[in-house]
Amino acid sequence: MTTVDTPYHPGERAAQSLAGRQDRADHAGRSIRDTIPPVAARFLTERRMLVLGAAAPDGRIWATQLAGAPGFLQAADERTMAVAAHPAEDDPLATALAGPAQVGTIALDPAGRRRMRLNGRSVPDGRGGLVITAEQVVSNCPKYIQRRTPLDRPDAGAPRAVAAGRTLSTAQRLTAATADTFFIATVGPDGRVDASHRGGFPGFLRATAPDRLSWPEYPGNSMFMTLGNLELDPRAGLLLPDWETGNALLVTGEARTDWSAEARAGVPGAERMVELTVTGVVELADATPLTWTEPEYSPANPPTAP
Repeated sequence: MTTVDTPYHPGERAAQSLAGRQDRADHAGRSIRDTIPPVAARFLTERRMLVLGAAAPDGRIWATQLAGAPGFLQAADERTMAVAAHPAEDDPLATALAGPAQVGTIALDPAGRRRMRLNGRSVPDGRGGLVITAEQVVSNCPKYIQRRTPLDRPDAGAPRAVAAGRTLSTAQRLTAATADTFFIATVGPDGRVDASHRGGFPGFLRATAPDRLSWPEYPGNSMFMTLGNLELDPRAGLLLPDWETGNALLVTGEARTDWSAEARAGVPGAERMVELTVTGVVELADATPLTWTEPEYSPANPPTAP
């Protein structure tokens, strides 16, 4: 729900106003397209992983990941991305993506610290993959991306759920507390989904209770696509990849942004804080057939709070 004057919906405009960043957002908004430029098409063909967010049939939002050899992502034309992969049977989004669905995606290049968002409508291609019609295409800055190189894992099995519940176990809380990267899917007007990246030093994401996660929002591109969605709809899904094993932790719940100075006091680099109330957790083994090299942390990462 945008207007001829702005690419942003009312929730994004509200978040930009709360942050005092409307002028910067207007400048950044010029980069939002509904087509895939040639440089982005080349970028897609080289990628090994795609983060994807969508709503499950029960309405909860999840984020997951797909992977393949270079070329599993292709720009079929300037409005279409073909994905030669689909969620496994145990994935919370398997049923949703078996039919038409609004999706938010990020094609990520950790080695080059590059990322590209493509949001739109997905349909099955009839061959075990997906075809996504682009509605928003955005190339984001390299901030907070930890540099990693993918490695193939020939002994990887099929993705399968090894744990599921409504709250985080002690081990899952430790996974969150040691993460340096996660991805968040949110939903805006008309059910349109966005997927975004968050990064920092281990400890920037905190599991404050079995049903609570919180994190600081660091300075970004001023579009406020994630926080703008949360201004209108609290549903959110988090993906925490295990870069060492190929496993993944998927979390769904409802998130709220605390814009107060008190909330961010003592948290280096934080401009605001977000807290997620967890309503569902799925842990996938062999979520991808990839592992990754040890991280080279982003020079943009603020120190974590003591």
